[in-house]
Amino acid sequence: MAVEGENQKQLLHLVFGGELTNLGGTEFRDLEKLDIVGIYPNYEQAKVAWKAKAQQTVDNAHMRYFIVHLHRLLEPEGSASNNG
Repeated sequence: MAVEGENQKQLLHLVFGGELTNLGGTEFRDLEKLDIVGIYPNYEQAKVAWKAKAQQTVDNAHMRYFIVHLHRLLEPEGSASNNG
């Protein structure tokens, strides 16, 4: 049985978030309360997870979620040619 996306290159993305110390920055108020949503095999799935978490926390202006392109950290030489 074939796995969905088996022929596609795996481009890992991490979705996480937390409460920021100020609206314009990226410093978190409490690192022990970071919400690690998950690691996803492509940008599209990571964006779906990011959007869901962002909508759940819309009432807290200091709460922010981010998508980190893990594949760019794992293979930095090839990252310039990747769009995801």
